[in-house]
Amino acid sequence: MSRETKKGKKSIVIRRTAQRLIANIPEKAWLREVKALHAFVRDKIRYTKDIRGVETIHSPEKILEFGQGDCDDKSILLASLLESIGHPTRFVAVGFRPSSYSHVLVETRIGNKWLPLETTERVNVGWYPKGVKIRLVRHN
Repeated sequence: MSRETKKGKKSIVIRRTAQRLIANIPEKAWLREVKALHAFVRDKIRYTKDIRGVETIHSPEKILEFGQGDCDDKSILLASLLESIGHPTRFVAVGFRPSSYSHVLVETRIGNKWLPLETTERVNVGWYPKGVKIRLVRHN
């Protein structure tokens, strides 16, 4: 996922998409930029499960083209959009049983605070799933 994000953040398609989405936001309104990109991925990219029994990872450009993906796809796209306009990101894999990861989301830092960005539920910036028993963080 980090590899796809590192490539994707340099894509002109990804950067132009991010720029288009924040075009009407005042300069240096970092939280508003984050909220705009989060809302786009959350609301405009359809959640679709992977092929049964197969974990798939797509490039952010393909996710935009398809208009859908699972939690890791949506996270890759959001992280790439954020990184393309200078926002640091990290992936957070979580599990609801002590030994099994089952979901991933993005966090971005504004100032010295990391904000969770869930894209598979209709929730706001800052929402974090309840009942997490295991967590793994991977910085991009």
